[in-house]
Amino acid sequence: MPIDIEMPKLSDTMTEGTLVKWLKKEGDAIAVGDILAEVETDKATMEMEAFDDGVLHEIRVKDGEKVEVGSTIAVLLEEGEEAPAAGSSSKKEAAGASVKAGSKKKAEDPEIEEEAGEARETLEQRGKEREPATASADGRVKSSPLARKVAEELGVELSGISGTGPGGRIVEADVRGAGSGGKATSKAAPAKAAQASAPADLSAAGESESIALSGMRRVIAQRLLESKTQIPHFYLFAEIDAGELMRFRKRVNESAEKAGEPKITVNDFVLKAAVVAAQRNPKVNASFAGESIVQFRDVNLAVAVAVEDGLVTPVIRNAGAKSLREISAAVKDLATRARSKKLKPEEYAGGTITVSNLGSYGVDSFSAIINPPQSLIISVGAIVKKPVVGSNDQIVVGQRVIIGLSCDHRVVDGAIGAEYLAELKRLLESPAMMLL
Repeated sequence: MPIDIEMPKLSDTMTEGTLVKWLKKEGDAIAVGDILAEVETDKATMEMEAFDDGVLHEIRVKDGEKVEVGSTIAVLLEEGEEAPAAGSSSKKEAAGASVKAGSKKKAEDPEIEEEAGEARETLEQRGKEREPATASADGRVKSSPLARKVAEELGVELSGISGTGPGGRIVEADVRGAGSGGKATSKAAPAKAAQASAPADLSAAGESESIALSGMRRVIAQRLLESKTQIPHFYLFAEIDAGELMRFRKRVNESAEKAGEPKITVNDFVLKAAVVAAQRNPKVNASFAGESIVQFRDVNLAVAVAVEDGLVTPVIRNAGAKSLREISAAVKDLATRARSKKLKPEEYAGGTITVSNLGSYGVDSFSAIINPPQSLIISVGAIVKKPVVGSNDQIVVGQRVIIGLSCDHRVVDGAIGAEYLAELKRLLESPAMMLL
C-alpha cells in the first residue's frame, strides 16, 4: 500500500507549515534519513527527513504552499510496488474516510436533530400568542442550544425575549427577531457598533492593506496574550552606573583585538551577569506548575532576537557553565541562524530566564512580557550620558542604563526579585566580579 508523507510537527507550537522547497522530485528513490524538503514553521526553516524507504510517487503540496500539521504532502511507494489506480487511496486516507463516515453518523444525533426540529416548533407555534419566557427550576431562562448560541453572537439578552417554543421556550427565530428590532436589549450593541464603524473610519485615512498573520505572528499573539492575562506580572527597575562597565569592556576588547578575537558587546556582559545573578539567587530560575514550583538546576538563558516576522528567543543551554566569551560566541551564532530561520527545534525551547535588550534602538526603559512558562524576563535599555551627582557631591557626566525585571508573582515575590536585581546591579557596576 502507498505510504503517506505528512506535514511534520517540528515545534511545540506548530499547527501548520509552509513547504518552502522540495529537494526530491517524483520518481526519485528515497532512503531513510534522506532530506526530502525544507519546511518553514512558526519559528524557523528546517529540513524534513524521510522515515521510510521507497520511491517518491506523488507530490501533493507544491513549493510555497501552506498546510496543517498531519496533512498529506506526498505519497511514497515501496520499492517495486506498482502505482495505484486512479481514485484509490492510501491506508491512512482509507482509515480517515472511515472515521469521517462515523463522525457524520454521530453528527445526526441529539443537538443537531434538535436544531433541525426548531423550524417545526416555530411553524407549530406560529399564529399563537407569544408567552413570556419561563425559567427552569434552577432559575435559567428556557432556551434551545442554538438560541443561546445565536444570542451570544448577536449580543441579545435572553431574559428580555418572549419564547414561542413549547412552554415558552426560546428558539432561534425568537432571538433573531429580537435582534432585528424586538424588545430585547443588547449589552454588546455599543461594541458591535464600534466594530462595524472601524473599516469606514480607517478608509477615511486613505488606502489600507490587510496583512495576513504569519505562523510566527499568530503564535506570538496567542502566547503573549495568555502570558499577560494569566500571569500576575509585577515590575522592578534599577538605574545602573555603566561607567566602569564601559571602561572594562574597552580594556577587554583592546586585548581581544591584539589576539585576533571577536569583540565583546555590552549585551554579552548583561547576559553573563544575568546568569551569574541567577546562580546566586536560584529562586528566580523557576516556573509555576499549578500545585508546585519547579526550580531548575541549570540556567538556560533565552535571548530575544528580532527577525523579519516577529521575535524568537533562542536558548543558550547550561549558560552557567560557559565563560563570557563562550556566551558571546553562542548568542552571535544563534542570532545569525534565527534571522535566516535555520534554528533547530531544540535551540528555541527550554529557556528558564529571558533577556530582551532594546538599547540599540534608543529605548531608555520598557516593561517586557514574561515568556511562559518562565517566571522572569530582564529588559535592558540604552546606555545614556547624563548629569549625575559624583562622590564629591559635584555634578559630573555619568553613563547610566536602566535594567528592568518583569516577574511572575506566583513564583517571584517582591523581595526575591529585588535581591536578584540588586545582584545584577552589583555585577554590572563591578564587571570583573562576574568573571571570578
